[in-house]
Amino acid sequence: VRHLKLSKAFPKACARLSDTSRRRSRCWGAEERTGGREGAKGQETRKFKGSKREGTMAFVSSVSVLGSSKTGTTCSRVHGFFQRQQVDSAPVAAKSRVTMKAVDKSKVPLNLYRPNNPYEATVLFNQKIVGNEAPGETMHMAFNHDGNLQYLEGQSIGVIPPGTDKKGKPHKVRLYSIASTQHGDFGDDMTISLCVKRLVYNDSDGNEVKGVCSNFLCDLKPGEKVSISGPVGTAMLMPEDPNANIIMLGTGTGVAPFRAFIRRAFAEKNPDYKFKGLMWLFLGVPTSSTLLYKAEFEELAKQYPDNFRVDYAISREQTDSEGRKMYLQYRMADYAEQLKNMFQQENTYVYMCGLKGMEPGIDDLMTDLFAKEGIDWTSYRKQMKKEKRW
Repeated sequence: VRHLKLSKAFPKACARLSDTSRRRSRCWGAEERTGGREGAKGQETRKFKGSKREGTMAFVSSVSVLGSSKTGTTCSRVHGFFQRQQVDSAPVAAKSRVTMKAVDKSKVPLNLYRPNNPYEATVLFNQKIVGNEAPGETMHMAFNHDGNLQYLEGQSIGVIPPGTDKKGKPHKVRLYSIASTQHGDFGDDMTISLCVKRLVYNDSDGNEVKGVCSNFLCDLKPGEKVSISGPVGTAMLMPEDPNANIIMLGTGTGVAPFRAFIRRAFAEKNPDYKFKGLMWLFLGVPTSSTLLYKAEFEELAKQYPDNFRVDYAISREQTDSEGRKMYLQYRMADYAEQLKNMFQQENTYVYMCGLKGMEPGIDDLMTDLFAKEGIDWTSYRKQMKKEKRW
């Protein structure tokens, strides 16, 4: 999407999302916290449809049509995928790709842009992805980086909001987990996406307080600029083994890196990565209207029933067998023996992203399960961490 200019009809072009696919969290991984492709002359056509691929398949359920009334790119939705026609684009130098098989940290892209010298990306779209009755507003947004930013699934980028803080100093960088694969939502290595919840709360005096960076991001309009740094992080990278069991435990916008994992494995046809293992997502949210990317996940689960599973814990609408609010650990308890056995397999990797408060409940569940076999869960979890499986 080089030099893409969105038409005035953009709002009408966006698909209306169902009220059931939504929401966020205040979290480590995805919420606000401090902290080339080959060019071609003339006309280039890339098609994405069905299971046959020319280039990289792009599955984007949150947007129906993006159009440019001038030269540049047009995208039309075909059975959930995009067909792009790019006309008279300037040649782009070929770039080497970094894949997630590069376990050597020296080969992982890190801090290509620093907070004191950030990259100025352009907003392509910014759309609400929760229902109107949802507690809070969560947005899915995509930025154009013109192929100048390489990153891997599981990494984060920094966002530097404009302006100064109360002390007159520039705002500090905030980190957000990347919600797209390294190829971007359009499959052309030119974009990066985030999933952000607008932070609004009342302080002890009853005054409304708005999160500086989350509100800046949620208010962005197509064509506006955003300063980004990074990418950062190596702890959440996908495993090298394409036959691995990947268990993903997330709450709210903590689902962002897992969306990247899932799309990498199932929504794209990558010649360098053929996932044949099992991905299992457990997602915790307060209401069904806050289930983020629900339609997207369920469509992929239907297409790949042997390789992808998704289970939800909706705390304000569901209860467990004992009448307790359905939190993540209680949904996991429904599959206790299966999970315990998977945790003990050498090719199982467990990822957590979201509310830090979910960790004690999961530890309690696993402590009881492993104790039945005389295994100390705390020691076993340390061993998993040492083996880079937790």
